[in-house]
Amino acid sequence: MSEAGILRGASGIIPDVKLRSWARPLLIILVIFGWLAVGGAGGQTFGKLSEVQENDSAAFLPSSAESTEAADLHAEFAPTESVPALLAVEGGAQDVATVQTFVDDVLSVPLEGDPEGRTVGDVTLTGPQGQGPTAIPSEDGEAILVSFAVDAEVFDEMAGEESIGQLYVDTLRTAWEEAETGLTGYVTGPAGLVADLVEAFGGIDGILLLVALGVVLIILLIVYRSPVLPFLVLATSMLALTGAIIAVYALANADVITLNGQSQGIMFILVVGATTDYALLLVARYREELLRIRSPYAALAKAWRRSLEPIAASAGTVVLGLLVLLLSDLKSNAALGPAGAIGIAASFLAALTLLPALLLIGGKHARGVFWPAMPRYRGDDAHEAEETVEAVEARAGIWGRVSRFVDSRPRAVWAAAALGLVVLAAFVPTFKSGGLGERDIFTAETESVTGFEFLEQHFDAGATSPIRVIAAEGAAQDVLDAVSGVEGITEAYLLTPAVAAGAPAGAVPEDPIVVDGLVEINGVTQVSASSAEALDIVADVREAVHAVDAEALVGGQAAESLDTRLTSERDLKIILPTILAVILVVLMLLLRSILAPVLIIVANVLSFAATMGLSALVFNHVLGFPGTDPSVPLLGFVFLVALGVDYSIFLMSRAREESLQHGAREGVRRALAVTGGVITSAGIVLAATFAALGVIPLIFLAQIAFIVAAGVLIDTFVVRSLLVPGLIGDIGRRAWWPAKKIAD
Repeated sequence: MSEAGILRGASGIIPDVKLRSWARPLLIILVIFGWLAVGGAGGQTFGKLSEVQENDSAAFLPSSAESTEAADLHAEFAPTESVPALLAVEGGAQDVATVQTFVDDVLSVPLEGDPEGRTVGDVTLTGPQGQGPTAIPSEDGEAILVSFAVDAEVFDEMAGEESIGQLYVDTLRTAWEEAETGLTGYVTGPAGLVADLVEAFGGIDGILLLVALGVVLIILLIVYRSPVLPFLVLATSMLALTGAIIAVYALANADVITLNGQSQGIMFILVVGATTDYALLLVARYREELLRIRSPYAALAKAWRRSLEPIAASAGTVVLGLLVLLLSDLKSNAALGPAGAIGIAASFLAALTLLPALLLIGGKHARGVFWPAMPRYRGDDAHEAEETVEAVEARAGIWGRVSRFVDSRPRAVWAAAALGLVVLAAFVPTFKSGGLGERDIFTAETESVTGFEFLEQHFDAGATSPIRVIAAEGAAQDVLDAVSGVEGITEAYLLTPAVAAGAPAGAVPEDPIVVDGLVEINGVTQVSASSAEALDIVADVREAVHAVDAEALVGGQAAESLDTRLTSERDLKIILPTILAVILVVLMLLLRSILAPVLIIVANVLSFAATMGLSALVFNHVLGFPGTDPSVPLLGFVFLVALGVDYSIFLMSRAREESLQHGAREGVRRALAVTGGVITSAGIVLAATFAALGVIPLIFLAQIAFIVAAGVLIDTFVVRSLLVPGLIGDIGRRAWWPAKKIAD
């Protein structure tokens, strides 16, 4: 190819025309400045994604969920919904006066950071007779409880960059520390839990991204042995991320998607990991072409064309796999679909436009980006060296030896690899997929969780977030008896006007509230509504209540967690086969084959099963996690199958290219040798970036981090290196059926 050939390597979209010498650098500068403009716009919204987040699990449930329907009806019984912040104090009757003095004083304390200058008392709801929060001792005389309540709408109201709820909890905690009462107290309850959750997500914009970029930088410095090239790749990743942020922020701000902190963190990691993977593939092919072609422009143009198909197939597979999440009934999963897809699209565009421009910024001296290990033009010698597979393997180093090993005994290799995966998959039944209570979501100790544990020792911890049953007035007594008879329920009562206003149950004898022939019954659990045990109690209450009144609805905080688990189980059954079908079609179109894509899909499903078996062992016996977030299996499958198949795509697209010239068996042998290094580097980068999610102290992200990181490494070193090449080498040209141009 002539030096004046196409400039697709510079922009990815330039046709095959001759341009004046000044046009090429101008085009490169325009591409770079175009992306810098995107970065400038995206940088302004970078820290604003947290402002459009929704981290209340109830907001993600479908309208058809029983707890959602119950919540809609409950709003008619209690128009003012409150969020309790509980102050639990270690002390006896002699300390009640001290705690009450603190409560009275704290009501006049200004909310930290509130631009309107409101005080704690300004946003605290009062009782039925206008009384404020009251210190109440426990029956065992070892604890004191104060319930502060904030209107739910006010709680979610933004005050600058934080919500009123966050400021409220922070102010209570700071005031208690500064009061120096000599007593130990915890600000907990639903408000404390939300505050700790928001604080955990606060590390996404900072520490998560810094850790991910730092890990990628170290790996790229090792891979490229260059002080220049890694920073070009990282710059491409960051500008791709800012481009994605612009689009995702616009969608979330317009309420098109419901974004939460988990989705935001995963999107960040996806963009950094995917952009780096695409960059590794393109740069590796560019380095190859620089050995054969003198002009960097022509070399990059050819590398760009040869890399386009596998990178496009890879990006398309992940995008389509993520968009399948739109079928999820959980809005959090459904939002992750388009958010992640936008991130992958931004990665694809940046890797094929911005990165080529950065690689060519030195013009005819563009090889300098590889300094000091710059690829030297070898001319005809480079072409002669590729005539034999042995020469290719000799240059490939360790991957050349792996290629020869697999080719020498392909059936034994793939059988041994498959057996190892099956052994790990045998532990899948031990995977705890029953879900977590809301208070079990943290990997680090938090004040809200410590407070919940303390409350359960001295109070009926579910009193502030009871199970709510909406039933027909005529069946009220039977439903009340059914709720009272469930193990784990300490008290059940009908909602009356006084109770709705904040009075204790039974304090004022009066008739229950009746709305359209319906009444509300509250069931108090011994355990906190945010615990995993509460989910089992809700399930028992539903069974008992529905036996009495089939039309009754059971809701509340614990019921919402249970419905989240049930919805996730439903999503799993629908989304898994859909994703497999979508990926199978993409592979068939890419490889122009039927059998090879089927083999790849089977191999990746087996890899996923092995990863989940390994995860069960680690989660249960090493990390001691109490359970698994309900969405983990689904998202683990989406990421592992969609991302894991990428490495088979990179390998098999090159294998097809080589097989058309050298036959099926030698083709896969050459492909494994040539792509081994770059695909391994890509796998390590992606595994490392997902592992960075573990720095956020949430079990969900820690589990996703381990599952994806371990699964990607299994795909990289077992599936792509041994299982798939062994299968294709063993089956030969039949693996490419119905293709007729490939010989054995």
